[in-house]
Parts: sequence; C-alpha cells; structure tokens
Amino acid sequence: MEFGILDVLVFVGFVVSVVTVGMLKSRKEQTSEDYFLASRGLSWWLIGFSLIAANISTEQFVGMSGNAASHVGIAIASYEWMAAITLVVVAFGLLPYFLRAGIYTMPEFLEYRYNAAARTIMAIATILIYMLLVGSVTYSGALTIRTLAAKMGYNVPLATGSLVIGLIAMLYVAAGGLKACVWADLIQGSALILGGATAMIFAFRKLGLVTEAAHVVDVKTSAIAIKELTSDIGPIARFFDLNRVRLNMFLPKDDPILPWTALMMGLWIPNFYYWGLNQYITQRTLGSASLVQGQKGIVFAAFLKLLIPFVIVIPGIIAFNLFSKDMQLEACKDNAPILARYLKANPQTQFVQVVEAPSQDQIRQWQPGRYMLAIFPSSDEIKALKVSNPYVLPITRADFDRANPGQYAVFRSEDKAWRHVNPDFAKEIDAYNSSTEQQAKAAGRSVSVEKPIAYKYDTALGQLLGNVLPQKVGLVGFVLAALLGAVVSSLAAMLNAASTIFSMDVFKKYIAPNASQRTVVTVGRVAVVVFTAIAVLVAPQLTNPKISNSIFTIIQESQGFISPGILAVFVFGLIVRRAPAAAGVLGLVTNMVAYGLIMRLVPQIQFLNRMAICFTLCIVLMAVLTLLKPLPAPIRFEQKGNIQLQQSRAAAIAGIGVIILTILLYLVFSPAVLARAS
Repeated sequence: MEFGILDVLVFVGFVVSVVTVGMLKSRKEQTSEDYFLASRGLSWWLIGFSLIAANISTEQFVGMSGNAASHVGIAIASYEWMAAITLVVVAFGLLPYFLRAGIYTMPEFLEYRYNAAARTIMAIATILIYMLLVGSVTYSGALTIRTLAAKMGYNVPLATGSLVIGLIAMLYVAAGGLKACVWADLIQGSALILGGATAMIFAFRKLGLVTEAAHVVDVKTSAIAIKELTSDIGPIARFFDLNRVRLNMFLPKDDPILPWTALMMGLWIPNFYYWGLNQYITQRTLGSASLVQGQKGIVFAAFLKLLIPFVIVIPGIIAFNLFSKDMQLEACKDNAPILARYLKANPQTQFVQVVEAPSQDQIRQWQPGRYMLAIFPSSDEIKALKVSNPYVLPITRADFDRANPGQYAVFRSEDKAWRHVNPDFAKEIDAYNSSTEQQAKAAGRSVSVEKPIAYKYDTALGQLLGNVLPQKVGLVGFVLAALLGAVVSSLAAMLNAASTIFSMDVFKKYIAPNASQRTVVTVGRVAVVVFTAIAVLVAPQLTNPKISNSIFTIIQESQGFISPGILAVFVFGLIVRRAPAAAGVLGLVTNMVAYGLIMRLVPQIQFLNRMAICFTLCIVLMAVLTLLKPLPAPIRFEQKGNIQLQQSRAAAIAGIGVIILTILLYLVFSPAVLARAS
C-alpha cells in the first residue's frame, strides 16, 4: 500500500476543512444553551447526518466489520437494521416528552420524573461508562491507523494514533460545543458513507479477480476452507457462493456473539437505550429547532441506518474471503504471550515449543500442528523478520519472562475458528482447563481466563483498504480521511456529551449551583480536555486480548451495566404515572448489581440475554414498589420553554416506510428464503 502526494493532500485537506468548519460555525457560544445544545436551533438534515456520524465510527468500521469477518457474518447487521425501527419509535414515543421538559441531559429528565438521587446515579454511572467508550473508540481508530501504516511500511504505535485522534476531536469540541460537532458531522457523515461505499465497490472488484478464497463451511463450528474459484461467475455470484452460511440473520441460540434469542428482546434493550436515552446521541435531538425538525431528522437517520451494513458488514465478510491468512498472522501478536503463559503452566505440552532466535529458514519450514514461541532479544529483531508463519509466535525475551500464568488460569477462546485451526491442541487445552477448574473449585478460588484467537478479525477493514484500493490517485487518502472522520466524529460526540453531563448534572447541580453561564461553559471546555486525556491514555490498554477479541463486543457488553436499568426506569416512569420517586433509584441500582452478579456467577449467559433478564427484574421490582407505595395522583409533564411541539405527519409516513423496508430485509436474509435461493 502506497500513500502518494495526492493522498496526502486529500487527507490533510479533509482534516483541515472539518476542524475549520466546526470552529467557524460556532464562534458565538456564550450561554449553556449555545454551547451544549447549539442554541436549540438544529434543522432536520443536520440532525440526521449528525446522528449517523456520531454513531458510525471505527467501532463499526473496525468492530462490526470484524464481527462480520468471523462466523457472525451479516447477522451483525441487526445492530443497524433494528436501530432503524428503534429510531422511528424514539421520534414519536420519547422525543416529545424530552422537548416538553426542556432538558439539557438525560439524567436531568430523571429528576423531572423521579428525584435528584436518580439523576445523580445515572449521571455518575454514565460518565464512568463514557470513560471506557472514549477509550474504546479512540483505540479502534488507532488500530486502523496502525494496520494501514504497516501496509505502507511504517510503524505507528497505538499511543501516537490515539493522540492524533484525540487532539483533532478536542480542538473543535472544546471551542464550539454541539454546534461545532454537528457541522463537522455534516462533512464527516457524508464522507464515511461515500468512503465505505468506495471500499465495498473495490472489494467486490478484487473478489472477482482472485483464483481462490477462504470461506466459512459451517457457522456452528466456524470451520474454514479455501475454495478454488472459476472465472465463469462474477464477483456478486462469488460472494453469495462463498458466504451463503454467513448471510443468515438468525444465528443458533447458543452463539456467544448474537444468538437468535437475543433478537427477540435482548438486542432491543441496547437499541432503545442507545438511540433514545444515550446522551451523546440524544443531545442532537435535544438541540432541535422544533419537534417537527427533530422527528424529520431522526427518521432521515433511520433510513440511512438501513444502508450502513452494505458499506460495513459486506466489506468485512469479503475481507475474510480475501485476507484470512493475513488475519491469522496478525493473531500471532496476541497469541504469543498467551501461549507463553500456557507453556509455563503446562510444561509437558507437545504443542508449544520454545526456539531461541530462529532463522528465516526455520520459520519458513515450521509445520502446522505445533506452535513455535520464537524468542528474540528485543522487538527490533522481530521487526526485521522477512518471513511470516501463523504457527510461529515471535516474542521478546522480556515479554516471555513476564508471561507468568495465574495460579488458576484457564485458556478459553471466544473465536470458534480456534478449534478448527488446531483441533488436537484444543482438546489438550480442554483437558487442562477441566483439571484447573476442578482444582480451583476444591480450593474455593476463582479462575482467570486467557483468550487465544485464530484470526485477528478486527483488522478486516485495514486488510481490505491496504490491498484493494487504487494507489497514488488520492482515493486512499480520501477513504483514510473518511475513516478518521468517523472516529473523530464519534469521539467528539462522546466528549461533548460527557462534558455536558459533568457540567450540568454534577458541577452546576452540586459544586456551584449559582455559577454564571460563562463559568459553566468554561467548565465544559475544561472537561473536554480532561476526557480527551483519559481517552488517549486508556486506548492503548485495550489491545490486550484478555479483555476481548472484538472492540465492538467490549463496547456493547460494558454498557449493559447501565442500559437495561436506564431503559426500565424511563419506560416505566413514562407509562406508569403513579410510580413513586424511589422507583427510579431502585431500577438503576438493581440493574447494576444484578448485571454484575450474573456476569460473575453465570458467565455463560450471553450478554444480550443478560440484559433482558436484568431489564425484566427491574420492571418487576419497580411494579411491586408502585403497588405498595403509589403516588397519590398521576404525575403530569409540564412544558418548559417555548419550543414548538406539533407532530410531523410527513415524518410519520416516512417512518412507517422505514419499518416496512426493515422487515423486508430480515425476510430476504432469513433461513427460509436463503434455503430456497440455494
């Protein structure tokens, strides 16, 4: 992959234009309403593009395309297509209440409905989760930069990529707040859709030229095979032929990522929380000029959500077809310290062998079946290697010496393909795990989990862009700029949201209730700088595969600590008008405790199903409390402010059309239709 002068000019021009437009459009922010809600003057088209830009990041481009590259395939598109339906419901079921209340933040609405305690609990919990989110989004962007830079022959550390991303977002968010975000999002949202479509077109073009490709033979076991391709069929036909088992929206109920049971209820919970109650998304709608503008903007975003899987998920699937071997080599970096720990815990293993500073010929000739832990004096020798072999895991002497397993460490992969790549080794690990777990149980101790992987799926996008785009014509620069814009826009949205919650729900509420508008805005700007520093520091730590093999899964699972409880409290409070103030606190606390306990005590329950259990528990307990201590009279939602609350008939008609289109997409990719097509 080469980066020519045109690519440099396009890339730099894009970054400069985004920062310049964001700052120029927001030079007069004096009050809290100006800075945090863009003076409540946003039009529908700005809202629509900004919702998509704030949502679609390398979290999707990296994480979602990575999940698509695995056995999950197109099923991961449920996060997008179900969101389309969710957005329509939010536009007409929730937004009118929020605009009527005249709120700045979602925690503020809980005080409007329940009490100050509920507001504070949600505010603090949300800020804590955002600390992980800003780090995760920054990491996924830095990972893409590192992967693509490696294709050009450069080594860009994650810390460097994280710093660049953080500084760009911080510049215009600290300067202009929400208004800077939405105008920058207008450019970045358009670019990311166009950039994704460009990558998809060239991915299909490449697929039409190759003579062999990898494909998943069985979605249950994730067995992989290499298939020879004939020249008598085009790229689209090849795509369907290679990936038929991964074009099913409904995965088995025991799937660890997205079982079909989660589609029935579990996935709705993060969807409704994210699109209806998540500050960095809803802040755009809270800044609407009117309810009509807000509803039109949300429905416009819902339509765009239907297009996203075609520019993210499908390219991710093709990336595995074309570059599975490269993904396997990328996994070596993560597996080396893990298998070093396994060797030390189980020195009699026949599947892991240490070789000191092996030669290029030794690496080239090493046969599959056993893993070589290739120990080198320093990372410089590893970088100088000319030959790669997925069964040779380079590691420095220092890292090998540090690789000491916990007393009760087990080795369990979330990557289904791991068993297929090395089935005999997988059986040995199962036996070792069983013995270790028995020992831990007898000793009354818990076990730590190490997670070897077969493929580094999160590099799918980087592999694709590094190998399929035309070089030195500016196209690489544009797509890279679009990707950078995607991560910067999402990070900017989170920084703005976190600073808004801190400024309005913590600083102004408790620290300085009488602070001037100017002081609150200054605090918001300082908070942006602080949260940026946290993002830059946290991001490099997330490369540890012990955390998870997929950054997308990290983000979704971590939000389970707050999303079911928040959704339960909002929905119950809007529907059951006699629910007492204490019900809000009960729902929020119950979810945090229950989610953590289930994760700890019953880890085999998939996280979306875990969310459904917690949501149901919160609703039940809130209902019991309401029956015991109902309010003497139903609560009334009084209007604050002068915003127009007339409903949009045009948005309602368009929303119905979006829902119909979504249902049709699920039918097209259902098992019955796919079986008939084959």
